[in-house]
Amino acid sequence: MRARHRFALAAVSAAVALGLAPGVAAATPSEGVTGEIIAQATVGDQDYILRKVTIAPGGTTGWHFHDGMLYGIVTEGTLTHYKSDCATDGIYNVGGTIVESSGHGYVHMGRNLGPAPMVLHVLYVLPTGKPMSEDAPAPGCA
Repeated sequence: MRARHRFALAAVSAAVALGLAPGVAAATPSEGVTGEIIAQATVGDQDYILRKVTIAPGGTTGWHFHDGMLYGIVTEGTLTHYKSDCATDGIYNVGGTIVESSGHGYVHMGRNLGPAPMVLHVLYVLPTGKPMSEDAPAPGCA
């Protein structure tokens, strides 16, 4: 399993190093979030989507979850990541990598608390046909 995570992070890093271009993150209520699909493929019963996500200063992804795994690397700015109890579970600076688990049990939110845009290159590994993210109600702590 760890080798698969390392491979996915290496794929994201390689894509960024190759200078692949920018799209729109869409979990609502998001604010100040855009994203661009860079590449997409389906292999067997899995969709692989490489995407550039930009969060403006003060922006948020809103509370959401994913139906598959997500692997990302911050290429600009700082991502502040919250788990469903509203506690910060990570602050990711340039070069920082993040792995997000799948399912309803991993509701989370990302925010850009910095003065400049935050850019995250993300590889989504999803069951075929599933959306990149699913909206979730704000937890009671929010």
